[in-house]
Amino acid sequence: MQLKKYNHPVLFYGVVIAISWSFWFAWAWLSHSKWYENPSVVFGGLMLGLLGLCTPFIVAMVLILPDREKQRELVSQITNFKGIRPAFWRLGFLLFPLSILLAQAISLLFGGSPSQFKLTENMSLAGIFPAWVLLIAGPVMEEFGWHTYGTHCLRNRLNLFTTSILFAIIWGMWHIPLSRVQGHFQNEIAETGVIYEINYFVSIMPYMLICNWMYYKTNRNIFLVILFHFGAGFFAEIFQTHPASKIIQTILLSIISIIIICKEKDFFFGKSHEEIFE
Repeated sequence: MQLKKYNHPVLFYGVVIAISWSFWFAWAWLSHSKWYENPSVVFGGLMLGLLGLCTPFIVAMVLILPDREKQRELVSQITNFKGIRPAFWRLGFLLFPLSILLAQAISLLFGGSPSQFKLTENMSLAGIFPAWVLLIAGPVMEEFGWHTYGTHCLRNRLNLFTTSILFAIIWGMWHIPLSRVQGHFQNEIAETGVIYEINYFVSIMPYMLICNWMYYKTNRNIFLVILFHFGAGFFAEIFQTHPASKIIQTILLSIISIIIICKEKDFFFGKSHEEIFE
């Protein structure tokens, strides 16, 4: 099938952001209210968070399932593992642990603490759910929305480089309310300082360039981008990494993305997209 079938970018992103923001800003307000000490209210806030998280998936399925060709493409994304080189699986899993460990090692040269290499002792969300629940559920729910419809509806009109940059900006905007939710890891980033909050949004750029490059190079396999997403979240949380080391990691990932782009200029800047839907 052709990408022209994915022809509602404004509808998709507009609805996703409007609904997710409604749930997440409500969660943010609730998290700072006097009632948030009540466990039932905390649980209600987490449900608002979950609803916002599920929104891209729900909207994508509404736009995909009525069309048989898009249904077949969705099945292909789930079941097609043919021709995926093992190097992509290794890159999908190893890039983030290696880059964060290297970033922490480099930070030692500038006075960084060796304690960064220690594992985080308590990983939980609002003291109720273990963090691994969100770290697994988040990538699954997000990628079955973003990379089943979201990237295609941009790639329909734009080259891969522009698609990745624009998607990174939108994806960063989508997360904004979470930086206001008390106890959420993005709120912790925001509270460490403006420069570190800016770094979080900047880091999405190289992340998305590498992610989308792998995605379209591997017949749009959804599980590879889920693995990549999981690695980014898990290894950002498992160590006691200083925020400055995450800036170094962003620089390392940016260098890697630039190298990939230089080697794959036609793939990133070519106007034709028909070859990716053979």
